[in-house]
Amino acid sequence: MPHSSTRLRSTITAAVRSAPAVLLALAALGLSACATGSGGAPEADQSPRAEAAPAAEDTRMTHVESGTAPEPDPREGLEAGRFDAGMATWNMELVSTTAPPEPYLSHTHSDLAFQGDYVIQGNYAGILIWDVSDPSDPTLRTRIHCPASQNDVSVFGDLLFVSTEGLDSRVDCGDQGVEAPVSDMRMRGVRIFDIGNLDEPELVKNVQTCRGSHTHTLMVDPEDEEPENVYVYVQGSAPVRPSAELEGCSDEMPEEDPGSSLFRLDVIEVPVDRPEDAEIVSNPRIFEDLEPAPEHGETEAERRQRLERVEEARQQGAFIVEIQGLERVAPSGFVNSMLDSIATARHGGPPPTSADSAELRENIQGIIDDLVGDRPQTGPTQCHDITTYPAIGRAGGACEGYGLLLDITDADQPTRIDAVADSNFAYWHSATFNNEGSTVLFTDEWGGGGQPKCRDTDPYEWGANAIFSREGDELTFESYYKLPAVQTSQENCVAHNGSLIPVPGRDIMVQAWYQGGVSVLDFTDPANPREIAFFDRGPVDGDEMVMGGSWSVYWYNGYIYSSEIARGLDVLEITPNPLLTENELEAARSVRFDQFNAQMQPQYEFPPSFAKARSYLDQLERSDGLTDRRIREARETLAAAEAGSSSQHGRALRSLADELETYAELSGDPEKVRALAGAVTELAGTLGD
Repeated sequence: MPHSSTRLRSTITAAVRSAPAVLLALAALGLSACATGSGGAPEADQSPRAEAAPAAEDTRMTHVESGTAPEPDPREGLEAGRFDAGMATWNMELVSTTAPPEPYLSHTHSDLAFQGDYVIQGNYAGILIWDVSDPSDPTLRTRIHCPASQNDVSVFGDLLFVSTEGLDSRVDCGDQGVEAPVSDMRMRGVRIFDIGNLDEPELVKNVQTCRGSHTHTLMVDPEDEEPENVYVYVQGSAPVRPSAELEGCSDEMPEEDPGSSLFRLDVIEVPVDRPEDAEIVSNPRIFEDLEPAPEHGETEAERRQRLERVEEARQQGAFIVEIQGLERVAPSGFVNSMLDSIATARHGGPPPTSADSAELRENIQGIIDDLVGDRPQTGPTQCHDITTYPAIGRAGGACEGYGLLLDITDADQPTRIDAVADSNFAYWHSATFNNEGSTVLFTDEWGGGGQPKCRDTDPYEWGANAIFSREGDELTFESYYKLPAVQTSQENCVAHNGSLIPVPGRDIMVQAWYQGGVSVLDFTDPANPREIAFFDRGPVDGDEMVMGGSWSVYWYNGYIYSSEIARGLDVLEITPNPLLTENELEAARSVRFDQFNAQMQPQYEFPPSFAKARSYLDQLERSDGLTDRRIREARETLAAAEAGSSSQHGRALRSLADELETYAELSGDPEKVRALAGAVTELAGTLGD
């Protein structure tokens, strides 16, 4: 007996809602409130092809050291290649590039965490732990085979936390995947490993969540030197899993189901001594009452490209659907799942017939409309990433259409205290505070990380950073910063992960831009950020867009480490230059950490050092904040004190500090002169009376 269209649509809609492949396809179509570009593995034809690691000596490097940006920009026009691409650096050098063995080399490299002499690198095939005691020659210490997306990592003591969102991830870290729509073998949430014995890491707990964990963030009480618990803020951006797979999961609106898995965070409490007892302890609803964020839509070039793709696909017989008023090509995985559902409903199962295909073509738009539903437009339902700053009791939430300022003084109950939106931003991705917490920089992952967004046709304000000043609990927009070098259509390029470089008196950040490379920017003046160093390669492939580039790049104990999506682990070092002197770099190297997670931002404290004092002098010389004579005399006093290191030199330093305090009011940069006086006083204290 033939099915009515209404009954057929209802049957198919129910079937496809629970199919793993379809959930991802829905996200790709824009049917769920998440970005999938950085959260799903590259498509098969975009996966980096395995190649041999590079020879020790690079032959295509263009290196420049100067106080002004090189012209023409050497990043433009670089030759393509995976391990033999052209490279360009300004005020930086590449120390090493290390490729992992298979299967990791053929999978996406994701985020980084640090502990001691080890760099912990996420990879869609598992976790890589590198020994970087010699940064010029990293060695693979341990590998944990555990396929998942994204395998983002954080570390706390002996505990390693790993994000898992992909629908094929297994609780046992197996390679088999999970095909069943509902399965107790599927893992979507946060894995906890004990890495106290690096030779035998142990999986101690899988904490399942309703939307999986795209990323996660750690939080501990900064006043607690030996915390009993560490908290994990889970950011899951995939569609909600069926309640039949995990009890309590619901994708209904909160007014329909107060327990909805949307519009909330999941907070996991992990007893440090009993990680096997980790569990979700709260679901803060930090998105309440947020209106739909303003959007900028497509560029004219994007609109033309989309229409060309649609028309070409239509001519080839593809299925075309309308989403939010825009025609799109329905993904093949989505179409195939619906065809299988129709075949099952009409005649007991696949393979689909031509009649099934005709039935789908007649009903596909209605099925899409059923899946989308008539839900009202809302604000964000989830964050992509949260950066906690325990020292100031605040966090920056990059939450789809908004940037949030959160109060985290109650670690398991974060609350929203401010929210900012911007029509130039497509997808708020991550946040970084300056060291004082007076500035917050948000990134925009326009295009999801898998598309070229740094071409000369792409607006400067789109896919950039937005920099906000913070006074109390209020954020105020100051400026945008975007990678200034034009990139090609073969290079996925957009703002991504980075961290502060600890330079006294300055706000400097190193940032990943995927195949836009690595950029170092100074945002000490938040209204006028500027680039001061960079490293870049040519595209992985010169003919087509193949995923690659820097996913995450962080400063750790004197070096810059970059997780290269297609190539492995890059180690970089800033070279002394007029914009960042050796004194400033030596002061930065004096800041040391036993462990580092960029998303749980530590507050830098600079020990007393001659490099710190000289850093301020270099900055005052750069800004004409003191006369040449006073700068020369101060340097002579510091040099004599460093050479002698006696109580007599301590008295000379105190005298210099007193003079500097007097000069401050007459200086062009009184705040910096006072900082210099303070640094000199600290040094005097180390030399005695």
